[in-house]
Amino acid sequence: MAVACIGLGANTGNRQANLRLALQGITRMARVQAVSSLYETDPEAATPQPPYYNAVCRIETGLQPRSLLRFLKGLEHEIGRRPGGERWGPRPIDLDVLLYADAVVESDELTVPHPRLAERAFVLVPLAEIAPGLRHPVLGKTIAALRRAAGAAGVRKIAPPGWDGVAGAEDEPVRL
Repeated sequence: MAVACIGLGANTGNRQANLRLALQGITRMARVQAVSSLYETDPEAATPQPPYYNAVCRIETGLQPRSLLRFLKGLEHEIGRRPGGERWGPRPIDLDVLLYADAVVESDELTVPHPRLAERAFVLVPLAEIAPGLRHPVLGKTIAALRRAAGAAGVRKIAPPGWDGVAGAEDEPVRL
C-alpha cells in the first residue's frame, strides 16, 4: 500500500457535488485518509471561465501510479469530463496525481510529482493543510515550505474540513 495525494478541481456544473462524487468514487480503489478544506480559485487560463472549486485528498492505495491515473481518468469520465477539451479549459472535474509516496515517475502519460505542484497555490494551500510534512521527492522541500514560498493569493476558503462527507478532520481516518 502507498500513500498518494490527489488534487481535485471543478468549475462547471455543481462544482461541490462533482468533487463529492469524485471523492466517493475514489473510495472504490483507495482508503481516503484526509480531505482538505474546500477552496475557490480563479482559473489560470486566458479564456473566460467560472472559478474553480479545489481540494486535495490523501489516500492509501494498492494501485501503482499508472493504474491510479487510469482509474482517476475513468472516474473523470463517469462524472462527465470528456477527452479533447481545451487545455486548461472549463471542466466538471479534474483529478491529478500530485504525489505518490516518494516516487518519481516520468512518462508520456504521467509525471509524479505533478510538474507544476511547487508553483500552484491552489494545490499547495489545501495540500499543506493535510500533509505539511511530506517532502517533494525532487526538490527535497516540505509541502509547508513550498506553500509558504508560493503564497496564497487568489485562494479563498469556502468550507472547512468535513464538507466532503467522505473524510473528517486531518487526522481522522475514514472507516470503510
